[in-house]
Amino acid sequence: MNVYETKKIRNIALLGHGGCGKTTLTEAMLYTAGGKSRFGRVENGNTSSDFDQEEIKRKISIRTSLIPVEWKNHKINVLDTPGYFDFVGNVKEAISACDAAIIVMKASSGIEVGTEKAWEICEEAKLPRMLYITEMDAPNVDIEAILDDCKAKFGSSIAPMQVPWYDGEKYIGYIHAVKMVARRFEGDKVIECDIPEGYEEKLEHVRTMILEAVAETDEDLMEKYFAEEEITVEEIEKALKVGVAAGDIVPVLCGNSVDRAGIRTLMDNIIRCFPSPDEAVEPCDMENKTGLFIFKTMVDPFIGKFSLFKVRSGEVNRDDSLFNVRTGEVEKLSHIYVLQGKEQMEVEKLYAGDIGAVSKLRNTNTCDTLRDKDANIEYEPIDFDKPYVQMAIFPLGKGDEEKMSLALTKLMAEDKTFYTEYDKETHETVIYGIGEQQLDVVVNMLQDKFKVGVRLAPPTTRYRETIKGKMQVRGKHKKQSGGHGQYGDVVMEFEPSGDLDMPYVFEEKIFGGSVPKQYFPAVEKGLEECIHRGVLAGYPVVGLKAVLLDGSYHPVDSSEMAFKMATTIAFKEGVVKAKPTILEPIAHVEISVPDEYTGDIMGDMKKRRGRLIGMELQQRKQLIIAEVPMSEIYRYATDLRSMTQGRGTVEYYFERYEEAPSDVQQKVIDARKELA
Repeated sequence: MNVYETKKIRNIALLGHGGCGKTTLTEAMLYTAGGKSRFGRVENGNTSSDFDQEEIKRKISIRTSLIPVEWKNHKINVLDTPGYFDFVGNVKEAISACDAAIIVMKASSGIEVGTEKAWEICEEAKLPRMLYITEMDAPNVDIEAILDDCKAKFGSSIAPMQVPWYDGEKYIGYIHAVKMVARRFEGDKVIECDIPEGYEEKLEHVRTMILEAVAETDEDLMEKYFAEEEITVEEIEKALKVGVAAGDIVPVLCGNSVDRAGIRTLMDNIIRCFPSPDEAVEPCDMENKTGLFIFKTMVDPFIGKFSLFKVRSGEVNRDDSLFNVRTGEVEKLSHIYVLQGKEQMEVEKLYAGDIGAVSKLRNTNTCDTLRDKDANIEYEPIDFDKPYVQMAIFPLGKGDEEKMSLALTKLMAEDKTFYTEYDKETHETVIYGIGEQQLDVVVNMLQDKFKVGVRLAPPTTRYRETIKGKMQVRGKHKKQSGGHGQYGDVVMEFEPSGDLDMPYVFEEKIFGGSVPKQYFPAVEKGLEECIHRGVLAGYPVVGLKAVLLDGSYHPVDSSEMAFKMATTIAFKEGVVKAKPTILEPIAHVEISVPDEYTGDIMGDMKKRRGRLIGMELQQRKQLIIAEVPMSEIYRYATDLRSMTQGRGTVEYYFERYEEAPSDVQQKVIDARKELA
């Protein structure tokens, strides 16, 4: 692999709905450019992008792959991203490293949910973009309807560059709507020829869309357009270059990736229309000291750890030693690689704007900045989506807890939308992800890559117990077994404290020394131990007020242990009689959905025992605010995507505890009895 200067580099992310053809397009570009001698297919499991066993088995991309393509003395770094929403973290990584994006659409499907999501991502990142419509040989393709839908959905920036040319049902070429010439495919090449008859109306429709988009980028062109004066090819191409870089124009190109029809034209336009890294929204600095941003980590039990980086300033050379801003440590880059899927090609250096990889860094993670030690550089971390789907995970093998924990740590290094935590209260390891498909991939990777069998189950909900009544009881512990005996006697009153954030409040109102002061701490210690396990289902007790009113002691047989035992007896009897009840955790939930799904969401919330707090319109979407029992929303992020075809998002956090309905309480009690 040659080393390219900044001006000769293009960094692009392929975005779009799952199954729209991003990986096949990547393969077509690489094969057409001579980067490989065999054209791989997703169904055969031999593409350069999808090389992981899980990807081959599922026939989908589950992580972003880097595929550099050398074309006409330029280097196009293609970041092939997953289309399924569970793997959005990989998309965010690609966006942080690219300077432009191609949104891929299938001609037979038109705009899909993933297309809309890709557009929103580009808008948020202010990325120059291009639409590429593939599978143009599909039957009954209505390109005009697709373009009209794009214009209606995405605005007047849509600028189709081509009119597809068909011979019967066969896609044989296109008419260039800017240069007004026809081009016929011969293999993966194109031959220029005259415009065929019968395309005048279609060509006029497409050319009008181009001129509208171009006119909006320049006042002089706008005046020409409204005056119906001719806008020259040179003016259009100049406006396209400026407009695409600014995000004001979105070219639309067509092709068929499997036959590689239109791929050469696409790559020519990538070089012609998209900005080089020094012209990007966040331009690279060629003159400054070295600065790298680690945008992705790959961990493999066989090949080790690779840190993928973008050179954001200066240049990086083999054997450079760079300072990690986060850790304060110096990392030596013994080898620098250019990755092509799983293939590693070593290079001596990389210039600003290029993308590479380095292996076996000691303590460098995704989002870290590596720089010359005396440089004043630190890059913004990636804003990853927070995962809301959670499951408890258990090893199948006896004694595999540590092995599972180490493997999960490695998987967390790869995917920042996946994390684990150990719940000390429930003694469960809980894993969090964007969706259940992501967690299913984790389970399979643990089995196949790390040889750890596991099972998933819903996490144990952190219920609480409290009391609603007031009760005074005596607790007496008396034991005589020869020699010193044990004697402790307390009279205690239990009632609600009114503060569910506090486990208990302890007071003493002893008069006349019936219980000596030295035993007060023992009474409180006994109480503190009791509240960890309530009387109904064994959940921690909160909101309890305990008052020591009276009691008695023995000058010889009384001890701290005896008074702790007496307190335990009083607790168990008093709490049972003080109307104990179970509290459930309530979550504050905010759901963002297109308005047409509001009714479905409201109905589903009711089934989950949710309460509507409010609604507000935010950027053409409804924000539904509700309170829902935590036990009802562990899988809600997945269910929401299913209900809204992927258009809905949810955020939630723990709000408070409140009393559970009686039927729910009984289910909780019965479930705990089964575990006992």
